[in-house]
Amino acid sequence: MPQANAKLNAFPVFMRVEGEAVAIVGCGEEALAKARLIGQSSAVLRIIAEDAEPDLLAFIAQNNVTRVAASYDASHLEGAVLVFAASGDEALDRRVASDARRLGIPVNAVDRPELCDFFTPALVNRAPVAIAIGTEGAGPVLAQMLRSRIDQMLSPSLGSLAALAASLRGAAEKLLPKGNARRRFWNSFFQGAPAHAIEAGELSRAHDVAVDLLLSNAPISGHIALVGAGPGAEDLLTLRAHRLLMEADVIVHDALVPEAVVAMGRRDAERLPVGKRKGCHTKSQAEINALLVELGREGKRVVRLKSGDPLVFGRAGEEMAALRDAGIAYEVVPGVTAAFAAAADFELPLTLRGVSSSMVFTTGHDLKGNSLPDWARLAISGATVAVYMGRSVAAEVAGRLIEAGLSPDTAVAVVENASLANRRRFHGTLADLPSLEARADLTGPVMTIIGDAVAGANFERSEPLAAHRHESAATAVAEGVEQ
Repeated sequence: MPQANAKLNAFPVFMRVEGEAVAIVGCGEEALAKARLIGQSSAVLRIIAEDAEPDLLAFIAQNNVTRVAASYDASHLEGAVLVFAASGDEALDRRVASDARRLGIPVNAVDRPELCDFFTPALVNRAPVAIAIGTEGAGPVLAQMLRSRIDQMLSPSLGSLAALAASLRGAAEKLLPKGNARRRFWNSFFQGAPAHAIEAGELSRAHDVAVDLLLSNAPISGHIALVGAGPGAEDLLTLRAHRLLMEADVIVHDALVPEAVVAMGRRDAERLPVGKRKGCHTKSQAEINALLVELGREGKRVVRLKSGDPLVFGRAGEEMAALRDAGIAYEVVPGVTAAFAAAADFELPLTLRGVSSSMVFTTGHDLKGNSLPDWARLAISGATVAVYMGRSVAAEVAGRLIEAGLSPDTAVAVVENASLANRRRFHGTLADLPSLEARADLTGPVMTIIGDAVAGANFERSEPLAAHRHESAATAVAEGVEQ
């Protein structure tokens, strides 16, 4: 996963070069490669090459490029907006770089990153749409691999769609108020009938349906997406969840959703944290329900971002009921729930042929009261039990299950911060589970999995719970002696 504090040393920008001179110094393959790249733009190419190789000469002739057939001189760079030192001669490249900087012109020296003011990207060209991939010179081959993948993803008609959008931009800004209405139009334009018509090669029809869409006076209706953010790792977010985040006007998120996941939303989306950590609720559930209804009535596209899956201990039922009662459109997007992430961290089969064919999700707080909940009976009959947020009630969970007849030797797996790089794994038995309550060092969300199927997990990167259990007992004895 990307480092949260990683900084770019080269900031990507798109520079206007239409009608501007771009100078390339070199006579061989390096110069030809840069000429082909810059030749995809409307810049005026100027190649300084006294003894140009045949392939470069052919490119110059075919593309009506200006060639300076003379030994390099600094005066050849004057008037250029960009300079490429592509001679293959280190001394000459250094001289070109020095001259360019003295003239105030950004320079790129091929295969000499220490001389570069900028780096040329691997380019996916769907003019006027361009996607540039850069590695700050660290991995040109990697950049080309990424370019190939992205190129396959993008329709060849994307440039035509963008060109049609450009022709309508002035009208859209005149007819539609800035904000939701305008954004909604462009979302429909790029994903709806105009885009489909362009894809089919029907350019005239694409223009007509785009104009119809622009002139439509349909009221803006709000939409709420109850989205599962997954267990924490941003690359476990679903594709649909990511798309909705990129379309959202407002992102309403819980405290357990990492900033890295929230940041995957549209940069200018409003972000509203609503808390809901144990013992610290910034908003009550009723207040959250009212907020979602209010945003929907304002015509906003809202992503209600919940940790894990919204339908698993996410109180989505109350929010859906409030939205239904208010007549607000909504949808539910499932996410990877913490139990599945914890099982994956342990390579643990939640169901195992001949051992366990059912599973239970619970919070552990169901053990409050005198009667034994149904899931406890299922655990005794062989079901795998996943206990969410169970650290503070670990002793009670273990005690009640053992009291009900589950063997103290039943296998247990515990994960803090499931799916994240800083996750911690512990294993042991039901008898070891109470030691969790004394673990003040466990500050992240804790998932506990109990059952015979747990014995099939991989414990190579896991710490035994029993070790801490014995340490706690020894500490307690020592403190008693001191008193």
